Amino acid sequence: MNSYALFLGCTIPAREPSYEVSARKAMKALDIELNDMKGSTCCAPIPIESLDYMTSLSTAAYNVALAEEMNMDMVTLCNGCFQNLCRTNEVLKKDAHLREKVNEVLAETGKRFRGTKNVYHYLQVLNRDIGREHIKESMVRSLKALKVAPFYGSHLLKPSEVLRFDEFEDPHVLDDLIAATGAQPVQYLYKNRCCGGLLRGTADDLAVGIARRVISSAVKAKADCMTTVCPFCWLQLDTGQLEIRRTFNEAYNIPVLHYPELLCLALGIEPKELGLQTHRVRVDPLLQKIA
Repeated sequence: MNSYALFLGCTIPAREPSYEVSARKAMKALDIELNDMKGSTCCAPIPIESLDYMTSLSTAAYNVALAEEMNMDMVTLCNGCFQNLCRTNEVLKKDAHLREKVNEVLAETGKRFRGTKNVYHYLQVLNRDIGREHIKESMVRSLKALKVAPFYGSHLLKPSEVLRFDEFEDPHVLDDLIAATGAQPVQYLYKNRCCGGLLRGTADDLAVGIARRVISSAVKAKADCMTTVCPFCWLQLDTGQLEIRRTFNEAYNIPVLHYPELLCLALGIEPKELGLQTHRVRVDPLLQKIA
């Protein structure tokens, strides 16, 4: 059994319990062990880096150091956390001078970054450790009736030379993992675009407009639902539909699933165990379609 240190970040525990629950249940069913990281903090994402680079590096390095103490590679569920933690990990492994400066900061907390572990996204673990064929063999419930629009999110793919997740111009890993559940991945115009999530709080009208463009594109492609792998993308595309209704008087009502939720349904886990009632756009039509 492969074991990982699980970095949950801030948004998932606070706002999206169904993402955490489904991620844990799917990995357990597929024989991957996720271990909680005691004392983890915010990953210090891009907005913090723009204010103070050393603070961002040191905060991210602190979290990686926790995984090093556990002697485990880290796995994240959030695209933003993945981008920042992975990028910091790679930068500090290569730059000895910067690494020492960060370790001077970490010394105040009793931690030290050594550069001995890697940071992975949840999808990478599924794709690499488990593999699509094993996922197909593990399916219990057929999802072949579903047409699913994948949404990657920008922070999962770029900078591609550091993250090395997928082909950033034409990604396919999420499409392949959707297909492994038996569902049909749907191609649509704005599949690889930004969700607009980081504009929330500063340009809400622009953030809602970006989400509207993505959602309407998926609806036009005849998708039954969308699936995301980032808590901010999910907020934009699920909760964002309520804001789109208020702002543009348009109702799309397309369910948005976290990919582990889709995976759990295919693995035969009962919907009532996944916390799907926390979604703002009801998922009942999907459950009826696969019943």
